[in-house]
Amino acid sequence: MLRYILKRLGLAAITLFLLSVIVFGLSQLLPGNVARAVLGQFATQEAMDSFNHQVGADRPAIVQYLDYMRGFVQGDLGLSLASEAPVWSILEPAIINSLKLAALAFVIVVPLSILGGIAAGLRADTGSDRSITIFGLSMSAMPEFVTGIILILVFTIWLGWLPVTAQWDEGAGPGTQIKHLLLPSVCLALVLFGYIARITRAGVIEAVDADYTRTAYLKGLPTHTVIRRHVLRNALLPTLAVVATQTSYLVGGLLIVEQLFNYQGIGLQIYLSAQQKDFTVLTSGLLLLGVLVLIVTLVADIVYGLLNPRIRFGSAE
Repeated sequence: MLRYILKRLGLAAITLFLLSVIVFGLSQLLPGNVARAVLGQFATQEAMDSFNHQVGADRPAIVQYLDYMRGFVQGDLGLSLASEAPVWSILEPAIINSLKLAALAFVIVVPLSILGGIAAGLRADTGSDRSITIFGLSMSAMPEFVTGIILILVFTIWLGWLPVTAQWDEGAGPGTQIKHLLLPSVCLALVLFGYIARITRAGVIEAVDADYTRTAYLKGLPTHTVIRRHVLRNALLPTLAVVATQTSYLVGGLLIVEQLFNYQGIGLQIYLSAQQKDFTVLTSGLLLLGVLVLIVTLVADIVYGLLNPRIRFGSAE
C-alpha cells in the first residue's frame, strides 16, 4: 500500500509541475499589456516601462517562472498587479466560497444519484429504469446556464421560495448561506446526476448477473442480504472513481454557475483576473485549483485502493 501511495504522490507532483508550466506559459501568451491594463489607456510609455520593471514583467519568462514557483512553494503568492493586495487575501475567500458550494452540491448529488442508479439497476428494463435514465441523460445534456435559468424562473420568480443570488450578506448564519447556495447547488447536482447514476446502474446490473451473486442465492441467503453484501459492495467500486472525477469538476468547474448566480467564488475570480491581465492572481488561482483537484483525486485513489486490493497490488508492481 505504501508503494501505491508513493506512486500516486509522484504522479501528482509531475502533474502539478506540468500544470504550472502550461498555466504560466498561457498567461504569458494572453493578449494585451499588463501595464496598460493596470495604469489605463492614457499611461505614457515611460510609465508603463517603469511599471513593468517594478513588477518584474520585463525579465525573461524562465526567470519569472522560477521566481514565481519558488514563492508558490514557500506559500508566498506575491501581490496583485491590479490592486497591489496580497494574492492570498484575494483568493482565500473565493476558494472558501467555492468549497462551500461544491460541498453542498456533493451532499445533494452523490446520495441521490447513487440511489437512483441502484433503483434503476435493480429494476433494469422497467418503467422506473427508463424514467431515471431518461431524466439523467436529459439533465446531463442540458448546459448549466439553461438549468440555472429554469431553476431561477421556477423557484425565485414564480414561487418566490429562494433568492436569485447566491451571495449572502456579511455575517449571515449557516441556514441563510445554505438557502442562498441551494439553487446553484441543485443546478450542479442535476448536471452530474445522470453520469453518476448511469455508472452505478451499470455496476449493479453487472453485479446482479455475476457468479458470486448466483452462488449467494443458491446458498439460500435472503434477497436484501445478497444485495447489501454482494451486489452493492462490488457495484459501487466503479462509482467511487466516477464520484472522485466529478468532485474535481465541482471544485474547478464552477465558473458558469458562479457567474449566473453572482457568486464570488474562485471560478469568477479567475475570470475577472484574466480580464484585468492580473497574471499573479490568475496563475495562483489556476495552480491552487490544480492542487485542490489533485488532492481530491489522490484521496479517491487511496480510498479506491483500500477497497479494491486488485487495483492496489496491480499498480504497485
